[in-house]
Amino acid sequence: MTAQIIDGKAFAAKVRGQVAEHVAQLKGAHGIIPGLAVVLVGEDPASQVYVRSKGKQTTEVGMNSYEHKLPAETGEAELLALIAQLNNDPKVHGILVQLPLPDHMNSDLVINAIDPAKDVDGFHISNVGLLGTGQKSMVPCTPLGCLMMLREHHGSLSGLNAVVVGRSNIVGKPMAQLLLGDSCTVTIAHSRTKDLTEVCRRADILVAAVGRAEMITGDYVKPGATVIDVGINRIERDGKNKLVGDAHFDSCAEVAGAITPVPGGVGPMTIACLLANTLTATCRANGLDEPQGLTA
Repeated sequence: MTAQIIDGKAFAAKVRGQVAEHVAQLKGAHGIIPGLAVVLVGEDPASQVYVRSKGKQTTEVGMNSYEHKLPAETGEAELLALIAQLNNDPKVHGILVQLPLPDHMNSDLVINAIDPAKDVDGFHISNVGLLGTGQKSMVPCTPLGCLMMLREHHGSLSGLNAVVVGRSNIVGKPMAQLLLGDSCTVTIAHSRTKDLTEVCRRADILVAAVGRAEMITGDYVKPGATVIDVGINRIERDGKNKLVGDAHFDSCAEVAGAITPVPGGVGPMTIACLLANTLTATCRANGLDEPQGLTA
């Protein structure tokens, strides 16, 4: 069996197109322009690349982009004061503080200082609790992107067996909650799960989010299953740096029915869903109907 490739790059372009249409309607009908504020502390090279990409894509869909770049030695109190200012700014509908923060800052304290209604990363403890209890929340972008691609591929997810390999607060746990919300039977597994291969082999949907390069091989995959690879790992192979996922693509693709590649799978959906979340936050803040198909 040769797996169908789930093209996250193409799907993300489609989502951005839908967001741009809704933004144009908001502006035309109500004079409202969604605004996304991104805060970067320090000069982490990967974070700088992400922030540039986010800013570019934000303006491309017609939103306002507000970037706040602070030096690495910025005090925690100064960062919290900036967040308070953004919380109170009516032009800002979404706030994202780029992680990781410098070591002298408490990431949990900073994230929980963001107004939950503007927490477009979905990391605030209030949004975590709302998602866990099946209530309306801001949903973390990467799991939301995975859910969108699964819905597009399968239609209904009801009754399917899903295994999420990974228990992080950013991907594994919210991914499980979203799949439960779509009536999957969900197992959260991890690197210490006994008989992990057998657990994974029962899955109709296998989400690899364990943070280990190519750990999930074809032996883990039920024939015809859908494999969603969240991992992003840089390895050296044949003297060259290569980007690979948590799933071993070639062996998994021989068994799976569908699979996301790395790169070009889940990654592009993360920023697309950040824009979708900013749009959703804008609509909620103004008492307007939320866009269909762009949230959980």
